[in-house]
This record gives sequence, C-alpha cells and structure tokens, in this order.
Amino acid sequence: MQASFKTIGLVGRSKQSGLREVVHQLLALLEERALEVILEDRLGELVQDSSHRLASCDEIGQSVDLVIVVGGDGSLLSAARTLAKYDTPVLGVNRGRLGFLTDIMPDEISRQVPAVLDGQYERENRFLLDAQVHRGGKVVGHADALNDVVVNSGTSAQMIEFELYINDSFVYRQRADGLIVSTPTGSTAYSLSGGGPIMHPTLDAMVLVPMFPHALSSRPIVVEGNSRIRIDILARNRIHPPVTCDGQVNMTARPGDSVHLSKQSHRLTLLHPLGHSFYASCRDKLRWGDALVN
Repeated sequence: MQASFKTIGLVGRSKQSGLREVVHQLLALLEERALEVILEDRLGELVQDSSHRLASCDEIGQSVDLVIVVGGDGSLLSAARTLAKYDTPVLGVNRGRLGFLTDIMPDEISRQVPAVLDGQYERENRFLLDAQVHRGGKVVGHADALNDVVVNSGTSAQMIEFELYINDSFVYRQRADGLIVSTPTGSTAYSLSGGGPIMHPTLDAMVLVPMFPHALSSRPIVVEGNSRIRIDILARNRIHPPVTCDGQVNMTARPGDSVHLSKQSHRLTLLHPLGHSFYASCRDKLRWGDALVN
C-alpha cells in the first residue's frame, strides 16, 4: 500500500501531562520527511518557537490528509466528532490511560508512525450516533457521539421513568437511573461498567444498557445498527435529565421531551499499525488472564 500523506494535522489537549515531549518528537519526525504540518491551535503554547500553522480542529479536518491525535481516548473522542464529517483518517498516539482508540505508545512512535506514513497500516471505519432532544415537535438539542449517549438522572439519587421505542415499536416502560446507548466502539467504555457486552468494533449494532433498573429482569439489548431509538421522558418526572454524548457534550431534557438516536451518515476512519488486534487490546487493557499468572 502506498500512502499519499503530504499534509499532517496534530491534535491534542495542551494541558495533558507529558504531551510536550511527544509533540516535539512527532514534529521532528514529520519535518525530517519534509511533510507539511498544521497544529491544532491549543497546542501552540507547547511549540511557541514553531513556524507551523495553527488552526482549529475543523480547519484541520478540511485541510490535511491525516490527523495524528496525541492524548487519551478522550482526546480522540473529542476530535472524532469534528473530523468524521470530513472523512479525514485519524491515527492515535496514546498519552492517556486505557487507550482503546489511541493505540501507539510513546516508545513506539519512531517505529510505528513512519510505517503508517509509508502506507503500512490497517484501516477501520467506526460509526457515530446522532442524538437529538425533541420538545413540542421541535429539535432543541443536537450532538454526535462516537462512544455512547447516556440519558440519566444526573447528580440526584433518584430514578427517572421513561419509555423506550425501537423503530417506533414500544419496547418497555422503565424506572431506572438512566439508559446507556452505545456503539461497538463504546462497548468497552461506560457501557461495560454498566454490565453491557463487549462488541467487536466492526459490528453494525448498538447496545442499550439500563442503569440500575428497578426490575431484576431488565437486561442489555443489542439491536441492529440502523435502528431508530426513541426515549420518551415521561411528563410526571420531576428531574430534568442530562443527555450526555461521549461524557463530554451535555444537553438537558425536560419531562415530556423525547431523545431520538440514530446512526450518523458519516463515519470515522481510524488507522492502526499493521498487526493491530482488538482482542490483544482487550487482553492488555482489561487485564484478561491475570488470574492465570502464578
């Protein structure tokens, strides 16, 4: 495979520990190859003596052939919601904790990043969710999510009551702390903590995970990826439940509102070094098999 990356965007959160060293290492590597580099504007304080252009994540998505996101999965989630609509491929360098999405470690940069630039990579597409809050027949809130959309009772120790519809078919009325709707990408995140299944990222499916439901028989449901999900917040609720996308973007619903979820038309293109394995990531990040070690 012959790569044609000529303009590279570097994206990340400038306040993250150890980021300065990684950014400078990447810049040196890219400059050695005479590649044009555009830095996200919030990285400017890390490379104040640089002549590289600074731009917003939106501007970078429109201008580059490849984006390298430096940070944890949170950094990549934030960038993904912007970059997906431009069909810009994304490569993740991990400066966070688990790193299911940012899979190149700092000590692997000098070997794996040049290999990707030379066309030695695996390409993977991930779908996003479109979330809308409807009130009185109008859309009053709209956001995207790569991992999950969570409707919950917020900080109060109370349950909310809602009705769930899938493709306009009534599923159940539920009293719970909330509901997590997750993509396969998000199945190793908050959904997993809530008791949801791990789904391979190539699956065309969503999982719906009740949060502390007031019914022992209430279990996660896996549905087809093109399903239309509607969560009706019953009018008798007293709580204004938050609707949170990827744990980063917050909207507020009111009693009587409906939350509509469906697959976004655009997808995120992730690049991985050759030999990348989802199952190896699970073994490493989730510490599978530790109990077998003497």
